[in-house]
Amino acid sequence: MVARTLKLAGSDLGENVSVSITFVDDEAIHQLNREHRGIDRPTDVLSFSQLEGEDMGVLPEGEPLPLGDIVISLERCREQAAEYGHSFERELGFLTGHGMLHLLGYDHQTPEDEAVMMAKTEQVLGELGLKRG
Repeated sequence: MVARTLKLAGSDLGENVSVSITFVDDEAIHQLNREHRGIDRPTDVLSFSQLEGEDMGVLPEGEPLPLGDIVISLERCREQAAEYGHSFERELGFLTGHGMLHLLGYDHQTPEDEAVMMAKTEQVLGELGLKRG
C-alpha cells in the first residue's frame, strides 16, 4: 500500500521511507482528534506528517526517510466496512491509503481536492484487488 501510493502520487521521495501505522479504538482516536485537531469526536484515520515543520537534518546513509504516523480506529473501520457494504480489508486499505496521501501533502479542503484524493485512493485499491462490494 505504501509503495503503490508513493508511486501513484508521483512522489520523488524514493522507496526508502518509513511509515508508522497504529491501530486504536474509538476512545483513543477521539482523544487524539480532540488534542491535535480540536475536534471532540472520534474519527476513522489521522495522519501526522514528519515532513512538515522543523528540519529533520541529515539522515544517516541508508536510513529510511520517516514520512510520519497514521492512526486508524479499527472500530470505525469495522463500522464503515459494514455501512459501505464491503470488506474490512478494503476499508482498512482505504484508510491506510487516505492517511498516506495526507502524509504526502494531499488534503480535502475543497471538493476538487477531495475528488483527487478519492480517485488516487480508489486507483491504489483497485491495483491491490480491494474493490467495492
